[in-house]
Amino acid sequence: MSDKFNTIINSEIGELEGVIIHTPSHEIENMTPGNAERALYSDILNLSIASSEYSQFKNVLEKHTKTFEVKDLLTDILLNEKVKHNLIDKICKDENKFNLKNKLLSLNPKELTTQLIEGIIMDKNTLTNYLNKDRFSLKPLHNFFFTRDASVSIFNNVFISKMANKIRERESIIMEAIFDYHPFFNTKTINPLNFKSAPELTFEGGDVLVARDDVIIVGQGARTNSQGIDFIIDKIKENKEKKHIIVQELPYSPESFIHLDMVFTFLDVDKCMVYSPLIMKSNRFLTIHITVDNGKVVSIKKEKNIPEALRKIGMDIKTISCGGEKDLYIQEREQWHSGANFFALSPGKIIGYGRNQYTIEELNKNGFEIINAKDIIKNKVDIKKYDKYVVTIDGSELSRGGGGCRCMTMPVKRKTVKW
Repeated sequence: MSDKFNTIINSEIGELEGVIIHTPSHEIENMTPGNAERALYSDILNLSIASSEYSQFKNVLEKHTKTFEVKDLLTDILLNEKVKHNLIDKICKDENKFNLKNKLLSLNPKELTTQLIEGIIMDKNTLTNYLNKDRFSLKPLHNFFFTRDASVSIFNNVFISKMANKIRERESIIMEAIFDYHPFFNTKTINPLNFKSAPELTFEGGDVLVARDDVIIVGQGARTNSQGIDFIIDKIKENKEKKHIIVQELPYSPESFIHLDMVFTFLDVDKCMVYSPLIMKSNRFLTIHITVDNGKVVSIKKEKNIPEALRKIGMDIKTISCGGEKDLYIQEREQWHSGANFFALSPGKIIGYGRNQYTIEELNKNGFEIINAKDIIKNKVDIKKYDKYVVTIDGSELSRGGGGCRCMTMPVKRKTVKW
């Protein structure tokens, strides 16, 4: 790992050269019906089934690009005692767990990585702990396999997310440490906690899409607020270049609208996946186009919808409907199970859940060959022979966690797109 890996994301679809993932482990099993809602889940997952499905996902990624596991990266940086102490200090301060500091410091890097992600079971050795209904003194990171959220690659920088829920803040702390200290990454991290920013601001990676090297799209809703978007815009303004920021308001419920990428994702240079009832139909949720140039906001105006706003700035985009075009009930069902949440390996080459059959059929009608992940893994199919395709993975269990293939990836480098 002597060569630095320069982080650069100038689009959602450029050929993928590096991505950070986290294979779900026992933190998934450390969830019960009683704590599922607090852990931001509507149900509990079966680890054995989720692991099998995730294995398909990871195997497809590994055939296409360089993958980095969070656990490996974290273990690497914890070999540095100074980094280890600094990270533990931050976590203990953030979660008010100074009583665990010595225990955490006593662990070797691999053990510490496991404990920081899977949680620490509480010692019932005092009356207070004995009466405590919690099982864990340091709670598991149930959501960490959705690596998209805790950090955001925007152009040449990595923004460290200010998560909307306290239970996920440790994810951001870990990702910041990885980008700041792992010798493989060459990037600048931008953390709102290091600036005089609005204390109530929040933003998460699932709400941020880099459309082009001068265009980003941001969802404003339950996880990303206007102050968080303003912070991102302020940092983008600093380079003095002309940029377009398109903001899409999102409903706060149901929970399937948690992030923008649950209703809108890019598929190709000229195609995107949309949940039509929200993105394309008339409703009360605004689409706002902000233009910045030479360090200033030069215009803020309403647009009809995201695709229309993109067309006005030279991105002639065609929409494909999650769940198909005809039946609202099917659209709702498939959107609920991440039917709009696709991840691009390169232009026109995407991966998503096969369970959303009407969405997959709609992609096929629009020129995407349907390829089962199992056939790729078994080398039954040569994907190089196809110009456009959708790789389908099993997702009956993973989708119950509330996210899809884009949610489970944090890209760090993509090739330039020829528009």
